[in-house]
Amino acid sequence: MTARLYVCTTCRAGETVEEGRPVPGARLYAALATAPQPPGVELVPVECLSACNHGCAVALSQPGSWSYVYGRLTERDAAEILTGAGAYATTSDGIVPWRERVAIFRKQSLARIPAPDA
Repeated sequence: MTARLYVCTTCRAGETVEEGRPVPGARLYAALATAPQPPGVELVPVECLSACNHGCAVALSQPGSWSYVYGRLTERDAAEILTGAGAYATTSDGIVPWRERVAIFRKQSLARIPAPDA
């Protein structure tokens, strides 16, 4: 099973961005894309996750599993995001035990969405 890590590439994270410079969401995506990907995780750029008031956002989903949206992220969080995505990809239901979740996923969760068949 493949987990998808969606990254909002249009997020401005409340910053004023100079013309021609990448927005924070694009910088986060670039940091994630240039790092080694965990097994079972597909990185997917998206134009908006509608979490605009919560900084850079990512979402995790996989078939038959709970999905999650995380916010207030930056490119400095890339390694921890990928570690958390890798742990998520190993689950059968999308639930990584609380103590085993990376700290950023415990603290930056915006939404948890049940699997369509739950």
